[in-house]
Amino acid sequence: MNNIYEWKPKIGIRPILDGRRRGIRESLEAKTMKMAHSLVDFLKEHIHYPDGETVECVIADTTIGGVAEANKCEEKFKKNNVTLTISVTPSWAYGSETIDMDPARPKAIWGFNGTERPGSVYLAAALAAHNQLGIPAFGIYGEEVQDVDDHSIPVDVQKKLLLFARAGLAVGMMKDKSYLAMGTVSMGILGSHVQTDFFQKYLGMRNEFIDMTEFIRRIEQGIYDKNEFEKARKWVAENCAQGEDKNNPKNQRSEEQKQSDWNFVIKMTLIARDLMRGNPLLKEMGYEEEAEGHHALIAGFQGQRQWTDHFPNGDFMEAILNSSFDWNGLRPPIVFATENDNLNAVSMMFGHLLTNTPQLFADVRSYWSPEAVQRVCDGYQLQGLAKTGIIHLKNSGSAAIDFAGEMYSGKDPAIKSYWEITEKEISNTLADITWYPANTEYFRGGGFSSQFYTDVEMPVTMFRVNLVDGLGPVLQIAEGYTVCLPNEISKTLDDRTDPTWPTTWFVPNLTGKGVFKDVYNVMNHWGSNHASISYGHIGADLITLASMLRIPVNMHNVSSDNIFRPSAWNAFGTANLEFADYQACSNFGPLYG
Repeated sequence: MNNIYEWKPKIGIRPILDGRRRGIRESLEAKTMKMAHSLVDFLKEHIHYPDGETVECVIADTTIGGVAEANKCEEKFKKNNVTLTISVTPSWAYGSETIDMDPARPKAIWGFNGTERPGSVYLAAALAAHNQLGIPAFGIYGEEVQDVDDHSIPVDVQKKLLLFARAGLAVGMMKDKSYLAMGTVSMGILGSHVQTDFFQKYLGMRNEFIDMTEFIRRIEQGIYDKNEFEKARKWVAENCAQGEDKNNPKNQRSEEQKQSDWNFVIKMTLIARDLMRGNPLLKEMGYEEEAEGHHALIAGFQGQRQWTDHFPNGDFMEAILNSSFDWNGLRPPIVFATENDNLNAVSMMFGHLLTNTPQLFADVRSYWSPEAVQRVCDGYQLQGLAKTGIIHLKNSGSAAIDFAGEMYSGKDPAIKSYWEITEKEISNTLADITWYPANTEYFRGGGFSSQFYTDVEMPVTMFRVNLVDGLGPVLQIAEGYTVCLPNEISKTLDDRTDPTWPTTWFVPNLTGKGVFKDVYNVMNHWGSNHASISYGHIGADLITLASMLRIPVNMHNVSSDNIFRPSAWNAFGTANLEFADYQACSNFGPLYG
């Protein structure tokens, strides 16, 4: 498999100072470079790429006091894959002469809050220049005054630096990658209708398309790694427990057919990965074109119905690719959407690139009020976080099996970056998954679906990108928690849908007003049948990322204190941040548009 993360975006650090020599500049050189190096040390400590490598930073060769040095810095950045920049300064400097002028590169300025030669004055002037030139930039300014010899980074500054850096790296990781559509529209779901303008103008990505018959060609002609297939087949036999067939006996497939289905879905998994990322071994087999892959960061599989009416479903393929491990051990998740829902794939990509963790793809299936639960569960009353109602997240395909809830950070259940996962956690997760023969009323061609219950309480964020005619893309966000119901209650509710699919119970954080006044309204205002769910409360990260891409946020429950957008957004209004966000995104247009 080719490494999609081999080309890494880097963070450019621009040390800026007052260019006047004969005393002023000379007095600032050491402090300015110390700010730059302290920032690099901080970023390296806290940020990793999705493959686990420490983030790479590039510092300008000299401090920047004017346009000539700004240009030399730019030349270095272009040669070193710099895709986002942070300018640092402890002093006044020449505003428009020293700023980063690349309109498609996310940029931030950290102005040191000191009194000797205040960086706040330059920060204000430089941000004003950015805004006037139509090149939005993020402003970072600490709340407390620091002494000039204080080289620490205040906590409030750290918070904004990390929000900016994580989102900016996500922008860089997407650039020039592909979304690979395997098939077309599934069951009339317009989320699986690929809008190339959206990918190109907002994300900087290209679109690749194949027909699902390519899977059949590769299976029949043996265009996959035979040795890896045998390894995977053995691993599946030892680790993937097959559940009882819950189909009507007349619709059940024979045990011989089921074993054939296992072979088929494992080959599908190998082929899907090769289609996305390529595989050098295929070149050795004489398939040079196939060995290249489609340079796809994300992909989706149509499946229903043209495929699944005749062939085994893609549930195993989708679940395993999205997870943090397979028969080869631990690895970064491969973001892969069921039903070719490319908008949910984009949402999952956002979450993955911001957190380096796997994502849960799910239907936002139903809202259960306390009264409804009481009615069908012999008077049981929802308790704790669930007491005001719950949302059932459930889908047959792309749920990463990490969400079985068998991984921990200290004593707390968590979804982790792959390099943090232990072998015991892998074993426990696999032991918690049952692979049921597919519901043949849905999937006439057979296959297997994962089944687990996220029976732990942990912070998560549910989010989704939607497209609206005349408006473009919008992002909705709901921070909340997975909740744990008694097993018999969860089973009673779950059996009313399909007991062979994974279940996660979700409760959004309520604010008491607007959409988030109660759980029902969150469900009622969700913009699609699908959502991506990420571990942790990452709403602020998503809002920062969306502002970089010029995607307005139409619904969220993130505190206004945690919202970090470019300085220019303030000019569109400060009383109604949602309206200002829409106006600013419309004014500046898509990042690559």
